[in-house]
Amino acid sequence: MTSFPDKVPLILFLFSDTGGGHRSAAEAVVEALRLEYGDRVSTKMVDVFKDFAPSPLNHLPDLYPKIVRLPRAWSLGYHLSDGRKRAGVISIGAWPYVRSSIRRLFDSNPSDLIVSVHPLMNGTVLRALGNQHPDFVTIVTDLVTTHSFWYCRDVDLCLVPTDEARNKALRLGLKSKQLRVTGLPVADRFCKPIAEKKALRERYGWPAERPLILLTGGGEGMGPLEEVAYVLSKNCPTASLVVITGRNQNLRTKLERQDWAIPTFIYGFVHEMPDFMRAADILVTKAGPGTISEAFIAGLPMVLYSRLPGQEDGNVSYVVSQGAGVWAPRKEAIAAAVKEWLEMPDKHAEAVAACKRLARPQAARQIAHILIEQLTISEKMHMEL
Repeated sequence: MTSFPDKVPLILFLFSDTGGGHRSAAEAVVEALRLEYGDRVSTKMVDVFKDFAPSPLNHLPDLYPKIVRLPRAWSLGYHLSDGRKRAGVISIGAWPYVRSSIRRLFDSNPSDLIVSVHPLMNGTVLRALGNQHPDFVTIVTDLVTTHSFWYCRDVDLCLVPTDEARNKALRLGLKSKQLRVTGLPVADRFCKPIAEKKALRERYGWPAERPLILLTGGGEGMGPLEEVAYVLSKNCPTASLVVITGRNQNLRTKLERQDWAIPTFIYGFVHEMPDFMRAADILVTKAGPGTISEAFIAGLPMVLYSRLPGQEDGNVSYVVSQGAGVWAPRKEAIAAAVKEWLEMPDKHAEAVAACKRLARPQAARQIAHILIEQLTISEKMHMEL
C-alpha cells in the first residue's frame, strides 16, 4: 500500500489550454487523487500562459485554435524545434524573458510537488526555478509522437503513455529510473464498466438494432464533419449516425436543418461522451491522443480522418499497426472503411479486441499513486538532510 506524507501536501499542476488534452489530463489526475486519497492531499491547477506568462505568450491559449488550422506552418514549426539541441537552445533563449514570471508563479503558489502536463513548462521552468525547488514531475500528454520539449533531464520523474514515448525519452538522455509507462490519464467516467449498448441507445432515443456510427471533431468541431456526415449517410444505409459538433454552433444548426438518408442525431458540446462511446460501434474522429485513449477503453474501433502534422503522426501509425483502427484522410475512404466493418463483423470484432488490449483505464489512478510515492520519498529525503 502507498505510504503517505505526514502533512497534507499541495500538488501544483502546470497546464495551459493550448488544446484540450493538457487540461483534461490534469483534471483526470486531480480527480484520481481525490478518489484515492480524499482530503489527505490538496491540489491546484494553474494556466501558466494565461495567468503568468508575459505578452505575447499569455495570448497562446486564444491563438491556438487558429494556429492549428494552418497545418503546414504547424508542421514546420514542430519539426524545426524538435531535437535535444534545438529544444535546449530555445529553452535557454526563453529563460531570461520568462524568468521573473515563473518566479512570481511559484512565489504565489508554494507547493510540495510540481506536476507539468505541458511540453513548454519543463526545461525553461526548471531553469528559472534554480536549484532549490520541490520535486518536479512531467506527465506527457502526447501519445506516441512526442516533442523534445517534453523531456528535461533535470526532472525527478517523467510519466509517459507508451513505450514509444519512453524510447524517445531515453534517446534524449533521460535515465530509466526517471521514466514510468502509465498510459494517458482520462476522466474516471470513461473508465466505468461498459454498459449494454441496446440499453444506452434506448436511453438516448437512438435505434437499438442498427449499427451506430459516432462522428466527432473534438471540442471545437474541427475537420470536415459536414462532408463526412453526408457521405456516411449516403453510403451506410443500414446504420444510424450520431454527430458531435462541439462548440461549433453554426455547424450544429446547419446539420439539424438537413434531411438525412439514415437516422441521424446532431449534438453540440456534450458531457455524455463516455455513454456515446459505449453505445457506438464505430468512431470516426481526428487522431487526438485523449479521444484515442478513451476509445480504447470503450472497445471502440476508429476511423481516423485527420491529424495534427508532427504531433499526431505517430498516433495514426500506432492505432493502425495495432489493428485498432484505420487511417482514411478522404471522405470516400472513410465511408469505405466504415462500410467494410459493417459488412464484415469478424473483422470489426478483431478491432474491438485490439482496442481492449491497448486500453489503460487505471492510468490516472496509477499516476495518483506515483505522485504520492514521490511526495513521500521527497519528504523522507528532506528529513534526512
